[in-house]
Amino acid sequence: MPTIARMIFAFVFMSAILALVEWLSFRLLSRRLSERPDWYRIRGAWLFLIVLIWIAFVINGFMWPTWRATHPRLLSFMSISFFVIFIPKLVMAGFELLELLRSGGFSLVNRMAGSSRPISRESFLTQLGLGGAGLTFASFLYGVTWGKYAYRVERIKISITNLPSAFNGFKIVQFSDAHLGSFVDTPGPVLDALEEINGLAPDVILFTGDLVNTHANEAEPWIEAFRKLDAPLGKFSIMGNHDYADYGPFEEYEREASRKRIKEIHKEMGFRLLLNEHHHFEREGERIALIGVENWGKGFRRSGDLKAAMEGSDAESMFSILMSHDPTHWEEEVMHGKAPIELTLSGHTHGMQFGVEIPWLGIKWSPSQWRYERWAGLYKEASQFLHINRGFGVLGFHGRVGMPPEITVLEIEQA
Repeated sequence: MPTIARMIFAFVFMSAILALVEWLSFRLLSRRLSERPDWYRIRGAWLFLIVLIWIAFVINGFMWPTWRATHPRLLSFMSISFFVIFIPKLVMAGFELLELLRSGGFSLVNRMAGSSRPISRESFLTQLGLGGAGLTFASFLYGVTWGKYAYRVERIKISITNLPSAFNGFKIVQFSDAHLGSFVDTPGPVLDALEEINGLAPDVILFTGDLVNTHANEAEPWIEAFRKLDAPLGKFSIMGNHDYADYGPFEEYEREASRKRIKEIHKEMGFRLLLNEHHHFEREGERIALIGVENWGKGFRRSGDLKAAMEGSDAESMFSILMSHDPTHWEEEVMHGKAPIELTLSGHTHGMQFGVEIPWLGIKWSPSQWRYERWAGLYKEASQFLHINRGFGVLGFHGRVGMPPEITVLEIEQA
């Protein structure tokens, strides 16, 4: 199907969903509040929100490629407006759909029984729908104002059998998915979070991909802030799927120029960018290997070449760390002993920037799990570990709800 046809189909499909949500949510609202004397005011405000959400939908769908550079603040406002307004309406629509099924079911039972018993216009479902929408609105409003800056330091200890004694207590700070193009200017809370990384006293700093959204120029204002990051054994990075300029409306020469520039920016930031290659850390005559691959993911770009990256690394005989942006790479080419790598560090999923995690109750949920079997935190299969960072920045939805941005401190110990 031609590209223009796909775009038209996607727009019509999403418009139909949006219209259905608008209709269902308004039904719920009008049934609950239409008898109030100030209903006309409520209806007017609702109409304003309908207009705003459709404008935001169109702008985000069609103007994003150019407005991200020419009108970043307005684009950010429109993106935020869409999610903050649409998601609560989606909750209302869901409960209204249940309400329609309830009333329809009662109507069918009445007809079958020959009864004329009246059916109530609303039930407890209506109250739940309005209450749930209000709670969702408050949560998403928090997510786009403070939630995206509520950086959390996640501390994890990992016991490894073949870790050399000289590296016992080896401390890694990992962060991932900065998506610098999603920030307007250089917000103070983000700069403060970067400064906090140095205060964690890491032996090494590892960045696991997606520095930008679409183009290298998004990282230009951040070079100095990232350059200030410091660790005794250095700073290392890899490419994520968004770092190849694959998602913007660019000609091939523009993509190549962006890829070339982003590699230069990593160097200017003081990072050694590992492009299917490795590095050895040495202490007291003992060594461990750090392996870094380009992006490799199911359904995404596969530029990573693990075999080439491992060649000459002696990973078969020493403790090895792999940096690979997409966790599906670990599942496909590392897990179950497919590669002799003890610890893999990934990002990519962001935990969908939305979820509920209450460790002491054993609750860990996010829509991300519908796409990824492993989507956040530490996983272990036999003697191999995978850690997935929840991300430092935001993408698409300019906020975080129940899934705060993360800086990970991993301390490696001898088992």
